[in-house]
Amino acid sequence: MPNRVRLCTGCGCRLSRYNQDDLCATCLRDSTSLRIPEDVWTDPSIQLAITQWDFGQVSRLIRKRARLRQEDMATLTGLSQGFLSMLESGTRRLTSINKVTRFLEGVGAPMKLRPATSQETTPSPSSLLLPATSAVAAEPGSPADLQSLAAQAAAQSLQFADLVTQSSVTDSDMEDLTRELGRIATDYVHAPLLPLFHDLLSARDRVFGFLDGHQAPSQTRELFLLAGTSCLLLAHASQNLGDERSAMAQIRTAWTCAEKADHDALRAWTRGTAALITEWSPHKQTAFLYTRQAMEYAPPGESRIRIAAIEARAAARIGDRESALAALNELQQAREQQTVPGGLSQFGGLLTFPEAKQEYYIGGTYALLGEHKQAEQHATTAIALYENGPKKDRSYGDEALARMDIATARLAAGEVEGAGEQLQQILQLPPKLRIRQIGSAMQRVGDLLQQPRFAGSPIARELADATLDYQAIDTKPKVSLQ
Repeated sequence: MPNRVRLCTGCGCRLSRYNQDDLCATCLRDSTSLRIPEDVWTDPSIQLAITQWDFGQVSRLIRKRARLRQEDMATLTGLSQGFLSMLESGTRRLTSINKVTRFLEGVGAPMKLRPATSQETTPSPSSLLLPATSAVAAEPGSPADLQSLAAQAAAQSLQFADLVTQSSVTDSDMEDLTRELGRIATDYVHAPLLPLFHDLLSARDRVFGFLDGHQAPSQTRELFLLAGTSCLLLAHASQNLGDERSAMAQIRTAWTCAEKADHDALRAWTRGTAALITEWSPHKQTAFLYTRQAMEYAPPGESRIRIAAIEARAAARIGDRESALAALNELQQAREQQTVPGGLSQFGGLLTFPEAKQEYYIGGTYALLGEHKQAEQHATTAIALYENGPKKDRSYGDEALARMDIATARLAAGEVEGAGEQLQQILQLPPKLRIRQIGSAMQRVGDLLQQPRFAGSPIARELADATLDYQAIDTKPKVSLQ
């Protein structure tokens, strides 16, 4: 449906589609007694500022020559006084041809000083390199003409530089986001999951918002790293809630961000987490593919240790003893390597793989292989390292699962009471800390307690009943991933 033609109620001329008033710019100026003398437009400083698209300088010079207030310029141009103040201070710029046209129409600039077209909403880099009409008349080939062309070329180059470096992101914003993701990653290992999930969504949405706006090219890579990290943490959280499908969706986005950031450590951690998710799922065989891909990108040290640990446990889970032991050997070799700076360890917490966690994975691998003595040894070491380490690094999930491995080892040796000592500590874990993996492990231990050999044990029956009543974290209603 075509736009309705609007006419000035003062002189009857056709109103610009950018004019929201009932009067044209001329009548509006007349009606408010705001006039800009004609000789203003012969000022070379104003002409040069227009050719350079420095409209903050244009506004300042016009106000000085015409003795106008900022409120007067705001009325003429249709800009808010606040925006005009930022324009004059240099913190905001006019880069849209439509807005420039409206600005110059409002102040009554001669047609020769206005842009040749108002069809583009934002000048493209290529359009900035095209010759522009000289704002100062001069004979072709004369020194004045060359000087004008030089000034226009300089203005176009400056405008291009402004276009590609404009940013809605400050260094403070980047620091705040990095610090917030570090806090979440650190709190993740010892704090309830659901409140952190909402914090993660907030941080992710903030990064996405910045990427949807303008930022300097140097900031884009860092923002994609932060976006990928937030999705990576959401993948871990989704897995801990038992939602594999959502976890893998977050992994796909984290991988895309890793590619955009060209960040190998993020690539490696993302592929490793995909292996971790599938290891706990019905698609266990797929975990090997992910770990092999992850190892291609993993920098030496902690990242390789993590991937080897995941592969070892994944192999043990499907009964592949040879591959599991080979992966554990690879883990030991990675332990001898020095961790390369620049990985995800800067965020701390969940995005690190300390010795306590390494021992827990090794113990879990041996438990799955049925080598319970070694499983208990490594699980006990993991718990001791967590208990004696910094409180902020203590992972309730790892500790609980390590105790499950010890309980399994004790049951394998027929020591029901010894298993009960470990299970009692897990049973006392608050429901809000019971991630789905703990619930699954508790069910497996409950099945062991109901074996015929424990039929005559009252303690075994009591523990079996407790495992049946054990409830993992409640994820209903579903957490939104929008």
